[in-house]
Amino acid sequence: MCLSIPSKVVKIDKQNNMATVDTMGVQRDASLDLMAENDVQIGDYVLLHIGFVMNKIDEEDAMLSLETYREIIEAMDEEDRQRAILEDDECENRGA
Repeated sequence: MCLSIPSKVVKIDKQNNMATVDTMGVQRDASLDLMAENDVQIGDYVLLHIGFVMNKIDEEDAMLSLETYREIIEAMDEEDRQRAILEDDECENRGA
């Protein structure tokens, strides 16, 4: 199963159509190529898949999801925590 952790947009590079997002304290770049122009703003919460911002989610839903993820990763050791956060948007599309 592939899960996407909500990520907060902290920077937008309009020239390269990229966003820098923060996923539970880990920052990475994600393409905005699949989103409508000016649809994503700094401070928005988004979901990623294979390096692309796929959609926005409202802040309340993002906070609820993040709380659930925090509970899950508290039970993991440090190496598994980092791997879960860093690899959350890299899963393959395996169909239903």
